[in-house]
Amino acid sequence: MRSTVRHAGWVMPLCWIAVVLDGFEMVVLGTTLPTLLDEGQWGMTPNTAGLATTAGLAGMAIGALFIGTVTDVIGRRKVMIYAVASFSLLTALCAWAPSLWAFALLRFLAGIGLGGCLPTAIALSTEYARKGRSSSATTTLMTGYHVGAMLTALIALFILPTLGWQAMFLAGSLPALILVPLMIRYLPESESFGQQAPQRPAVGASTDAVRSLFRGGLGTSTIAFWAASFCGLLLVYGLNTWLPEIMRAAGYELDAALGLLLALNTGAVVGLIVAGRTADRFGPRTTNLVWFAVASVLLAALSIRLPGFGAYAAVLLAGCFVFSSQVLVYAYISRVFPPANRATALGWSAGVGRLGAMTGPVLGGALITAGIAYPWGFYVFALVGVVGGLAVFCARRPAPVEPEYLDGGGGLGPRSRVQATDS
Repeated sequence: MRSTVRHAGWVMPLCWIAVVLDGFEMVVLGTTLPTLLDEGQWGMTPNTAGLATTAGLAGMAIGALFIGTVTDVIGRRKVMIYAVASFSLLTALCAWAPSLWAFALLRFLAGIGLGGCLPTAIALSTEYARKGRSSSATTTLMTGYHVGAMLTALIALFILPTLGWQAMFLAGSLPALILVPLMIRYLPESESFGQQAPQRPAVGASTDAVRSLFRGGLGTSTIAFWAASFCGLLLVYGLNTWLPEIMRAAGYELDAALGLLLALNTGAVVGLIVAGRTADRFGPRTTNLVWFAVASVLLAALSIRLPGFGAYAAVLLAGCFVFSSQVLVYAYISRVFPPANRATALGWSAGVGRLGAMTGPVLGGALITAGIAYPWGFYVFALVGVVGGLAVFCARRPAPVEPEYLDGGGGLGPRSRVQATDS
């Protein structure tokens, strides 16, 4: 336990760097697809390119569901190390994929590690956050994702023209050669496991970890968080995929449309920092409700065509609220669920949310195809934000549970006497 306390300061920086790599790995395919298509690699077409994209998202959904649950059985530290090592190695192997099917399989397998990395990192950083700073710990951690996304775009400008698409996949994997040894040396185990891990029959001999999400008055909140995460990730992936095309439909030039996408993600980083501090002060539930509401209004307002600087300011402001709305769902989950099954709750919420991540690009594509992406695309996305806010409104944190009603593994037993409360 002394080692755990001594190394507690390493948790946030190590987890943040892991999330940076997570963001890099997820965006690297988008930066290399134009080159892969231009070169006709493996006979790839726009239609077949969707195979690799969908495979990666499917792997992330499975990874979030499976690995997030496993962390509540074997501990966060091992899972975090294995997740980073696996997705980095599998991403590097993409550079030598002999066929499109092999490439898609590698993206799927890498997605499993990527899906497990985020909920585990959130669970660890929340547990080791300073008292009263759990929400800002979550949002600060998630800035790493957007930093990774922006780094990917910048690195691509230098690497793709000279070294080719293979070098991009290798570049995203090399940092793990330093990060994984640092994790092995300095990343502490969750205090809810620690030296007593072997004695914990645990919330989860696996399936019980999932059942614990519906015990002790947590069932309604579990479903509500799944719905909120679905809506949040639908907005994140839908806008990141189709915002440039929607803005082109509104009459903006391509360069301006791409600049607006950069403004959207810049706003996301600013919004995450502000949202975390606000949630620490006013609570994640209230902040999450306000953020979803403002995000919906701003998305609807983007249907108004603004000149020059006004458009960039409006999109940046929308990015401040849209992306952090999703992350605040994770912050609220960390407040509602106890440490014994927190990673399971985060993992399943992220896993169900990946269905929204897959739905967002499909929905945006359907609106583009129908020729109504502008202005109706913004109205549809605004409506999704409203649904996400309503889902958060339905979530509640149970009142403290008396010790004698807890099961042997620290999870909420079926006879727990709880009462729903606001957080």
